[in-house]
Amino acid sequence: MKSRSHDEAMVDLYRSDPALALEVINNVLEDGDQAELLTVLRQMTGAFGGMQAVARAANLNPTQLYRTLSPQGNPALSSFSAILKAMGLRLAVLPRASSADGASTRVA
Repeated sequence: MKSRSHDEAMVDLYRSDPALALEVINNVLEDGDQAELLTVLRQMTGAFGGMQAVARAANLNPTQLYRTLSPQGNPALSSFSAILKAMGLRLAVLPRASSADGASTRVA
């Protein structure tokens, strides 16, 4: 039996359970760092048809998408939004329940 890499296993898991993919990316956006976000996005790209398909749907050059999602990548907000849109997702801003000092976050 041939073993699979962690990334391959995650691609299959996200493909079979899109709700889990959504939960994972939201958790990473809330608590993770950029490297973790890029890892999850690379895995999700595999689940959504691969780099070529996502690049085409996001109107990005495939090479640009590979670089954007590389461990050294630093995606611009426009690229990040386009990648999410290609996956049927969108970026949202939500209020925090409370800030570090315990005060509620308010928008004046």
